[in-house]
Amino acid sequence: MAETKAAKEPETGIHDYAGGWISEKTGTGVPTFLKFAYIVIAAAVIGYFLIYMNGEVNHSDRGFLVRQFNQVTNAAPVFMYTVIAMVAVFAVIVVVFAFKAVGKD
Repeated sequence: MAETKAAKEPETGIHDYAGGWISEKTGTGVPTFLKFAYIVIAAAVIGYFLIYMNGEVNHSDRGFLVRQFNQVTNAAPVFMYTVIAMVAVFAVIVVVFAFKAVGKD
């Protein structure tokens, strides 16, 4: 049976994980483009939740049915704003973690 532990090459400082599928060099941080990608993705997710929290009510074909469904089921805006707040907190944590300095191993 193959081992799945992390292998370390001391002379290069490269750690291999998942059988060599993921490699990490000691002391390197998150690339700058990826740091800003976290911000863009988080903003898109929060915007999506805000725009579509009650469904696609302005769609030309389904909008009428979505509005009727919302009237019958009584939309829960407090729950949706709670979900949006949790997404925002998670996004802030991820962005802070990505932008903080790399610690010494």
